[in-house]
Amino acid sequence: MSATDKKKWRIFALWILFSEAVGITAGILTRNDTVIYSTEITKPMLSPPPLLFPVVWTILYALMGFGAAKIFLAPASKERTQGLRLFLAQLFFNFCWCFLFFSAQAFGTAFLWLVILILLVVCMIITFRKISPLASCIQVPYLLWLIFAGYLNFAVWLLN
Repeated sequence: MSATDKKKWRIFALWILFSEAVGITAGILTRNDTVIYSTEITKPMLSPPPLLFPVVWTILYALMGFGAAKIFLAPASKERTQGLRLFLAQLFFNFCWCFLFFSAQAFGTAFLWLVILILLVVCMIITFRKISPLASCIQVPYLLWLIFAGYLNFAVWLLN
């Protein structure tokens, strides 16, 4: 393996680890609150079992990180900078949503926050597409999961 290939692998690993670290940190900081959610909050039909969430999110954070690495490795451009800014912005909104929903149980505010997150991810996907179709396409499962989370969040808001 060449030195360039090793450098690329490190960059991919760092972006994936960074994305996973954001998710793990949010999970650790809201762990007790998610237990309360699981046991005390009325949940809508189609609510997945609690064990599914960490599996899905681990995969999604890895895909996010992989996509960001692809963009980071692209030649410098206005679109590249915009794509990475959108990536970081959506990751911040993703992180904060956990606290709004689980810790504060501000379900209405969390839903509106999630709508903004979805819009950021759509913009990120569009921007990524200009640079790397692969980086863009692998964000689609994340977008679909966020839309499903929107259904769950809205239903929880109505039911509670």
